[in-house]
Amino acid sequence: MTIPSVSAVVGAGTMGPGMAAVLARAGSKVTLNDVSPEVLQRAEGAAKLAAQVLDRVEAPSQPGGSISFEADLKTALEGAGLVLEAVPEKLELKREVFAYLEEHSAADTILASNTSGIPISEIARDAKHPGRVIGMHWSNPPHLIPMIEVVPGERTDDRVRDALVGIINAFGYEAVVEREVPGFVENRILYAILRECLSLVERGIISEADMDTCVKWGIGYKLSVIGPMRLLDMAGLDIYQSVASYLNPDLSSSPDVPQLIKERTAKNQLGMKTLGGIYEYTEEQVRDRRAEIAAGLVAVRKVLSAL
Repeated sequence: MTIPSVSAVVGAGTMGPGMAAVLARAGSKVTLNDVSPEVLQRAEGAAKLAAQVLDRVEAPSQPGGSISFEADLKTALEGAGLVLEAVPEKLELKREVFAYLEEHSAADTILASNTSGIPISEIARDAKHPGRVIGMHWSNPPHLIPMIEVVPGERTDDRVRDALVGIINAFGYEAVVEREVPGFVENRILYAILRECLSLVERGIISEADMDTCVKWGIGYKLSVIGPMRLLDMAGLDIYQSVASYLNPDLSSSPDVPQLIKERTAKNQLGMKTLGGIYEYTEEQVRDRRAEIAAGLVAVRKVLSAL
């Protein structure tokens, strides 16, 4: 499967520039669209930065790719073989966008949503041609995490699913195909881990900093190389059965948002973007920490790609 020669990304916020940079590097002429001129202007800088990062990870590159920035959606869709929606996570807004995409794109254009958890079948509920609507969930930051969740809806055509998997593999990313489930697989696993982490911190079992160290080196290090299913085989299923028999009943199963999170969000302590959340930051610390994280992801991706 080859990359569409022309593609469009609808929504130029957090994820759009990175996704556009990946597609452009793979040889597609990408039009990045947004209703906000200010967002589009910021996206130009973000896309250039993402392209520089892709150089650092030595991502596969093909000639002919480019990124243009367009406020008019109809113009952005012209000639696109793949349209990737990345607007805010509001179901009605996404339905409106997809209705427009259906009307103004070619009949064989793949219409993909980067939603992180809204069911694709719900997004495509009123679509005239739901067979070409599919989930294409990138992990943030999209230009650094080379894995994409492919989530067909109840009425998605199998040929569309297979074509999208082929496109993803063609630009060097891993495609994982899933059935619809709230949150999709990646976020379900992540939020299960975060729930237990927050519970242990709230109970005073461990500090925030020690939790980060424990998960980074005790869990994340292993899982980044092995994967959870392979880890079970390495440890022994009998060992898992024995430990799970007494540990599982003691794990957090709370359906509520942890109080620690509620208290901080009520005070507008939202994390790096407000200079305080779990930790406190200065603007310089936020800038430096983001740079450190990006450098770390670049280094780890190079190593994992060689395995």
